Amino acid sequence: MKFLIDECLSPELAKIALEKGYGETSHVVWMKLGGLKDWELKPIILEGDWTFVTKNSVDFRGPKDRPGTKGQYADVAIHVGLICLSGPPGMDLDMQIELFEQALAELDRDDDLVNQVLEFPSMARKSCACCGTRFQRHNHSQSVRKDRLQASW
Repeated sequence: MKFLIDECLSPELAKIALEKGYGETSHVVWMKLGGLKDWELKPIILEGDWTFVTKNSVDFRGPKDRPGTKGQYADVAIHVGLICLSGPPGMDLDMQIELFEQALAELDRDDDLVNQVLEFPSMARKSCACCGTRFQRHNHSQSVRKDRLQASW
């Protein structure tokens, strides 16, 4: 799995992923893509098979009550995954790192993110059995309407 970290998140997250063995990880700024609009990043993310890591959940997965109805991934038939670190506005570096490490721990348990959105923390219905962290996976598959994400549990 290779991560592309959004410019709204610290490059420290990319360094953490690299240290944990995700050798193809990069940051939007490192790739000289800073300042691009979400719709301009989308083809780069998809063509590069990047698992995109962002805090702009709504921009990519759509509204929390109707994921997949809008957002950059609403019309995508297949993607390698999306990780949304949905902290509060002004989320500091410590919280970014904490949420990203929780996401990496979840991926250690199940690294299949194809057509899924992994979101931390979540207004979710599901908690991690070992630590109680709240998270949610949304499944986006061709067996449901392409413009709709649905919970996989």
